[in-house]
Amino acid sequence: MMFDDSQALSPEDEPEDMDATAESESSNGSTPSTPTPSPNDENEQNAQAPAETEKSGEDADAKQIATAAQDAAMEQDTINKQEHAEEQEAKTEQEVAQEQETCATQDSIDEQEHAKEQDAVSEQDNQTSQDSGNDPDNRQSGGFVSRIRTATAPARTAWRSIITPVRTTWHAFTNLKAIRFIIDFFRSPDSLWNKRMRFSYAFYAIVFFILTSAEVIFLQWGMYSEPSYSKDEVVDDTTKALQSVAGQVTRFISQMWVEQKNVCLVSFVGLALIYLALVFVTNRFWIATLVFGVVITAFGVANSIKVQLRNEPIIPADLTFISGGDTGSIMSFVPESSQGFIDGAIKFVVWFAIIVLVLFVLDKRRRFIHCSWSRPIANVKNIVGTASRILAAVLSVAFLTSYVIGLGTPGSKTYEWAEDNGYTPQLWNALGDAQANGPATTFLSLSKIKAMDKPNDYNRKTMEALAQKYAKEAESINQTRQNKLTDNTVIMILSETFSDPTRVPGITLTTDPIPNIRNIKNSTTSGLMLSPGYGGGTANIEYQALTGLNLANFNDSLIVPYQQLVPNQSDPYSFNQIWTQKYGTKGSTAVHPFMQSMYLRNINYKKFGFSYLYTLDSKIPLKHTDRIDRSPYVSDSEAYQSVVDLLDKQKDSNDSQFLQLVTMQNHMPYGDFYDNNEFVDADISEGLSESEKYNIDTYTKGINWTDQETADFLNQLDQMDKPITVIFYGDHLPGIYATADENKNNKTVLHETDYFIWSNSASVSHGAKVDPSTTAYTSSNYFMPLAAEHMNAKVSSYLAMLTDLKQQIPAMSRVIGSNGGIGQGKATYLDQNGNRIKATKVSRKAQQLLEDYKLVQYDQTIGKNYLKSTSFTKVP
Repeated sequence: MMFDDSQALSPEDEPEDMDATAESESSNGSTPSTPTPSPNDENEQNAQAPAETEKSGEDADAKQIATAAQDAAMEQDTINKQEHAEEQEAKTEQEVAQEQETCATQDSIDEQEHAKEQDAVSEQDNQTSQDSGNDPDNRQSGGFVSRIRTATAPARTAWRSIITPVRTTWHAFTNLKAIRFIIDFFRSPDSLWNKRMRFSYAFYAIVFFILTSAEVIFLQWGMYSEPSYSKDEVVDDTTKALQSVAGQVTRFISQMWVEQKNVCLVSFVGLALIYLALVFVTNRFWIATLVFGVVITAFGVANSIKVQLRNEPIIPADLTFISGGDTGSIMSFVPESSQGFIDGAIKFVVWFAIIVLVLFVLDKRRRFIHCSWSRPIANVKNIVGTASRILAAVLSVAFLTSYVIGLGTPGSKTYEWAEDNGYTPQLWNALGDAQANGPATTFLSLSKIKAMDKPNDYNRKTMEALAQKYAKEAESINQTRQNKLTDNTVIMILSETFSDPTRVPGITLTTDPIPNIRNIKNSTTSGLMLSPGYGGGTANIEYQALTGLNLANFNDSLIVPYQQLVPNQSDPYSFNQIWTQKYGTKGSTAVHPFMQSMYLRNINYKKFGFSYLYTLDSKIPLKHTDRIDRSPYVSDSEAYQSVVDLLDKQKDSNDSQFLQLVTMQNHMPYGDFYDNNEFVDADISEGLSESEKYNIDTYTKGINWTDQETADFLNQLDQMDKPITVIFYGDHLPGIYATADENKNNKTVLHETDYFIWSNSASVSHGAKVDPSTTAYTSSNYFMPLAAEHMNAKVSSYLAMLTDLKQQIPAMSRVIGSNGGIGQGKATYLDQNGNRIKATKVSRKAQQLLEDYKLVQYDQTIGKNYLKSTSFTKVP
């Protein structure tokens, strides 16, 4: 029989309370260890020793084996006793007292029984010793164990001398009252931590109402700015108070009682549905509160800054700037005056997050609705809770989606309810809409966009018949055309905010800022372009020029096709594809001396089929990036030089190409950029404020630079052997003519920019000029058919349709009515003299052309693209 000597104890370390040890062993259900022999047994063994001298060695070995077993048992007794003591410590004082009283009563009984057990074990050991003494193997084993014990005795004694004080100190420490309190606090199921309260649903409702209301007010506050008054202007304190930001926000809220217009309630409901969706989807009230508060506050800050910069609020399409990774370039537009406001907002968000997280920790209710994903059908409570949690999440998202779709759909129940509460949409003016209805309502109403209503007769058969119809028209036009579009390299130049300031009522200059371009316009195909934007909208004019489509055909909710439509199209059509179809992917390239993801051009140009977009941050960046004096933007001369480089790459090739250039030199804002600005003295306009005159003078100097740089660029092109045609146009007027903008009669003139189509000496269309009576007014969707007419080039069925439409309606666009808009407005049509005409008053042929145009636009954007399988866009 072998024992683990490492657990044995020496006789002097034997536990004092052997009864407790026995009790511990009994309670653990283990076999009792061999008890210690009684004194009488020892005496009896000593008396027999002389008679058994020859067996003394063997008896000693056997006794050592028994002693080892006894020591191991005693050590196990000690361990059990210690575990029993630790169990007693974990109990309450009352339980410990009761156990001690019970143990005291049982001690006498246990002591007697333990003594009897030891006597019996002693007799058994004696018998075992006698039997073992006759076995050589046992004698050898016993001697080995004895030697092991003798060798390890010092080490075991040293270990006990170390561990005993440590144990004693630890038990003394854990028995301290303070430590005992901490242990009981965390061990007791009724501790203070477990007794913390679950916040009531009524408290949640109060937080929900206060936070949502605060966000409604904060968002509305960002829609206004403090008015400025001249020194000579006399304004009473009441008027100043009403016109202040606080006064305008107060009016927005108080109109619930004063005017019975509950537009703030409409905003509240929109934000509340977002909040509820977050609560039910996450099933965590405080997490949803944190996300809602931080996101809506950040939205309000960004909204306020954009209103200051562009006089328009954030719309859903703006979010693509962030998803497109263009956050850095957006921040470059943030004025320094807003930095303090941003810092304050950040501090508020940090404190808000801290407070919410503290409430989250203190609130014992972790789930807003009880549910159990691990045991969803364990009982009725789990079944009902889990089902309710799923249903609440689904319904909250469904309600929010229905509300958003309905808010942007006239005639829906949601739309009618909002109208009954004072909602009056102003889709032609996003800022006015946000100020009148709340930025949250404006944003949500534009979130779900339906680009166009499906025409009643739209189907494959109709589109195939339409393709055949205009194929015949193209054949008729091409009978008098000798050239091909692809025989020329076409450069389409969108010149940022280029227009003649002398045409603006109230602006008088003693020096002509654009003498070169004026001469060019007089000698080639040129005129005025009807722009949908004023002070903004570059991407929309560009979209019309590249695709031939027009915003007037889209629903009002579609504001920026580059952000809301093109990214979701699988195969959009654009005119540069005329060159890529003949010359391959190298047939078209684009240049924009700014960030590639602005208006998602990097995504859209790929969809259009451009081989590459060269920008400041493209993989192969632009090499020419110099500025003029202190201007923050790349100069037009540098932009033109990038185009010349692309032309030089193919100077030894007979292939032509389509090049797209969007400049940046004259982009807002207008500061003290240029040295020796002669237009400060040349500007003799009257009735302008100092700030308005300052902006106009800087802008005028900028386009004067453009005039010189464009003339130099055309001279360079004229020296090249390859035929080149340039389509040059300004996208919109800058939003700096505040005085002229106040007069409603000036609305049309503030949407007219300059354009021309010019060919170099190597082109057969050099010196050509289309009849000015047909080119005096146009819109950017007509540039490509105009260029084909200028070059006397054959057209596709699509270009034939646009050519016919231009003859009936020379210019068309969705024109906005205020500064800063980028696409909201009403469809506007102009005749050959620049007068507005109604679509219902045009000829029957014009009306049919408009219907066909809408069918084509629907098919190419959100329809089935039936025309793709035909030759509708193919050029001879």
